[in-house]
Amino acid sequence: MTRAILIATIMRPKGDTGVQTHFRAYLDYLDLRNQPSELITPYNAPLWQVYPVFAVRKLLIGAFSVWWYRYWHAHFLKHTLRSYLQSGKDCVIYAQCPISAEAALSARVSECQRVVMVTHFNISQADEWVGKGLIAKDGYLYRSIQRFEASVLPRVDGLVFVSQFIKGELINRIPEIEKVPSVVVPNFLPDPGLPDECEAVADLISIGTLETRKNQQYLLEIVCALREMGQPLTLTIVGDGPDRVMLEAKARALKVEDLVRFVGFVNNAAQQIALHRACIHVATIENLPITLIESMARGRPVFAAPVGGVLEILGDEVGGLAIPLNDAHAAARIVATALGNREWMLVTGSAARNRFIKEYASDFAARKLTAFLESI
Repeated sequence: MTRAILIATIMRPKGDTGVQTHFRAYLDYLDLRNQPSELITPYNAPLWQVYPVFAVRKLLIGAFSVWWYRYWHAHFLKHTLRSYLQSGKDCVIYAQCPISAEAALSARVSECQRVVMVTHFNISQADEWVGKGLIAKDGYLYRSIQRFEASVLPRVDGLVFVSQFIKGELINRIPEIEKVPSVVVPNFLPDPGLPDECEAVADLISIGTLETRKNQQYLLEIVCALREMGQPLTLTIVGDGPDRVMLEAKARALKVEDLVRFVGFVNNAAQQIALHRACIHVATIENLPITLIESMARGRPVFAAPVGGVLEILGDEVGGLAIPLNDAHAAARIVATALGNREWMLVTGSAARNRFIKEYASDFAARKLTAFLESI
């Protein structure tokens, strides 16, 4: 492919969110193949302009904080994209969200500058803000964000769905996008290789923002149920967020604080997976969680609630097991039985690793993504 690929995002260039992991993995893939590429963010604008405006948001609360974030990130991204696109040079803008896609559509000056958007969000960005407790479900801003998505997605030149689940959800909500060229390409990672053998620091690991949607309080209930069954297992919870104080209090109330370790935000959190026997994930809704892919890449079995795109990762349960979201004791029995079976652990860990290589490694999935961008 001779056209440059510009990755447009409102997020910071570096970080541990799934979106940042996705575009960093793709940039690494393109760099290894000498493919012209560039990451465009609001932070490419003069920082003396960006930081004072973004700092104001710390003084705001609720829906106004969300509006400020969306408006000003779009403003600076659009300004930066215009400077990159004004020459009219042939390129593909790979937008990481509807705001980035609209900025690219507004900034491009030629039809040779194609805009393709990837659908990272769960159902809608409006629902994600609700999950963070910052806007009201079906409130004015909620409906405004959904209308915005419904106006932007049908106008892009291509759509990348990271799961069949989100494709079905979005087509159901915005039928016009069926006419837009699209492809399903899962999230992917460069192969980290199998980690060296080492003694586990805990049995289970969970990685994610501590917020309602991620449902970590259910993890504490599972750990409690395991203790009641006489099979106490240890859990490391990696991440920070608005629910941390509540979760730590619940761990004490359930008398499992000795079994659960809260380590907060950790750079390169995926590296912690190798220090655990398996990964557990119980979010109430997920598009296609990179955490599970990171675990499979390291040959670790996964236990996960079968919601959204998680079902596509679990598949026939070769690389891990589904656990119920509404019965902590049933989930505990599944986890205890599996972790207590050495042969299952070895076979499932190996199968998880093989599935990663065949479906989620950059050499497979990023190649498919690049072929689609080339076809637009």
